[in-house]
Amino acid sequence: MRFPPTTLTLPERRLRDDVRGFLAAELAGRDIVGSDMSGGRDPEFSRRLAAKGWVGMSIPAEYGGRGGTAVERFVVVAELLSAGAPVAAHWVGDRQTAPTILAFGTEEQKRRFLPLIARAECTFCIGMSEPDSGSDLASVRTAGVRDDGGWRVSGTKVWTSGAHQQDYALTLVRTSPSGQDRHAGLSQFLIDLRGPGITISPIISLDGTHHFNEVVFDDVFVPDELVLGDVGGGWHQVTSELAYERSGPDRWLSTYGLFRSFLDAYGEHASDSVRDALGRITARYRTLHNLSLSVARMIDGGSAPVAEAALVKDLGTTFEKEVAETVRSLAGVAPDPDAADRFSRELAAATLMLPGLTIRGGTTEILRSVAARELIR
Repeated sequence: MRFPPTTLTLPERRLRDDVRGFLAAELAGRDIVGSDMSGGRDPEFSRRLAAKGWVGMSIPAEYGGRGGTAVERFVVVAELLSAGAPVAAHWVGDRQTAPTILAFGTEEQKRRFLPLIARAECTFCIGMSEPDSGSDLASVRTAGVRDDGGWRVSGTKVWTSGAHQQDYALTLVRTSPSGQDRHAGLSQFLIDLRGPGITISPIISLDGTHHFNEVVFDDVFVPDELVLGDVGGGWHQVTSELAYERSGPDRWLSTYGLFRSFLDAYGEHASDSVRDALGRITARYRTLHNLSLSVARMIDGGSAPVAEAALVKDLGTTFEKEVAETVRSLAGVAPDPDAADRFSRELAAATLMLPGLTIRGGTTEILRSVAARELIR
């Protein structure tokens, strides 16, 4: 397993500067707390971002996109998350659905969905986890039964982020019985969440917010034209898809807003020991940035760095927790009451989020097993 060293090119640095300028104007005056990808949903902001060509960046021009690279998307996303921009409306469609449709979709699916994703006019969520199947996706039990012109789907998905607000769920379904190879017989469907037979129930977080959902499919008809890729090829497709989910800046920037607010509140008057701790955190941010950038380069090179992405996610989400724990232990009495208030709100938001960081997108144990299989080859 290797992470080839790489840096941003001059055009990529110019793109970064353009995004920073756009965000400075767009987010001026907003009271933004948190850097997490699930933090804010603003469809109008997403459409303005899309008008700049910064949503669905890897979608080819013939399908309404920019025809950009994974690295260009990396640059844009890192700036969005660092600034705490409200990206939830377009997030899944941009990060996972568009690349998956490009890789496995039919020509009709590409022409139907990709231009809408590039304009931030069609939104998606992920239908993977189930009540008894979290990171172990091979144990999925939501079933698809063949019907005239399509499939009948029944089952339950949980922790489905944004399902109550999004248009479609990219859903992993078992379309043939599980045999000796549990990874066989899985397929991916694009399910219209506004269709009959679907019940979406909120899972309310401790702070009273509604982000997660339980989604129940009761004999839901999915036409053949919404089967994504090959029937039975879902395991290969979903593991390729997870390379996009697991290696991005969202796996090490979730508590960046907390770190930034700590610097604002305490950094100027920090002791040498506190400055030393902050320096170590900053160095690790740079290391994770470079690892994640290297994975993006590998994707642009045509590879599917599944194990490398798993390792980045493991290192990143473990680090995110350590950031929160470190600044919590270092916090004292801040000289600036306004900065202290922002830090307190950031810390409260991060504390509620921390338990999920090493679960979503694959638990630490699953990720380490993925990386270990690559290391022992």
